[in-house]
Formats: sequence, C-alpha cells, structure tokens
Amino acid sequence: MAPAGRTEKRALASLIISILALLLAMVGFLLGVIALLTALGELLNFLVLGLPAMILGPVAYFLGRSAVSRIAGSPQTLGGRSTAVAGWVTGAVGTGAGAIVFLIWIVLVLVANFGPPPP
Repeated sequence: MAPAGRTEKRALASLIISILALLLAMVGFLLGVIALLTALGELLNFLVLGLPAMILGPVAYFLGRSAVSRIAGSPQTLGGRSTAVAGWVTGAVGTGAGAIVFLIWIVLVLVANFGPPPP
C-alpha cells in the first residue's frame, strides 16, 4: 500500500484533546486526594478539572471518529488513521476518567457537607 499524502487534521486534534482530557482528570483526582488528606477543605477543586475532562473527552471521541471515516473515504490522499483511532479511544477513556473523578468527589463533598446518609 502506498503511503498517504497528508495526515487528517482532525486526527491530531482528537489525540491532543483526548490527552488533555486525561491529564485534567488525573490532576483533578490528585488535587482532590491531596485536599482530602491534608484537610485543606478545598474539595471543590475537582470540579474545575473533572468537568472539562467530561466535556473534552466526547469532543475528542467524535473528532477521532470523524477523522477515521474521512480517512476511509479517501485512502490515497489522507493518512493518520492510527492517530485518529488513538484519539477517539483515548477520548472515551478521558470521558470515563472525568466522570469517575466527578462522581467520587461530588459524593465526598455531599458527605462532608451533609454527613453520611441515614440508615
């Protein structure tokens, strides 16, 4: 198979956005753990990082899926299929990680403010 001409721009954008989503989710989780362990009371820091990860993840997913379909439609002129697939898979993982971070810390904030649920 002959090498493709140029890389689809959406593929690279998808990969960059998905990596950013994963980084935001991980940093949000770590900041929340540090705030919880040191009793800083800044448990709301996770919202600043967990919500953008949940938003950027689907954007990366759909950009990557769109790039894969465009590359499949013109195989001789566009390349970067593996980059696009990596972007949409990582975007899905970033969405999941952002959702997990958001859910964990929202439960902790609710328990810290209102106490444990009644039996």
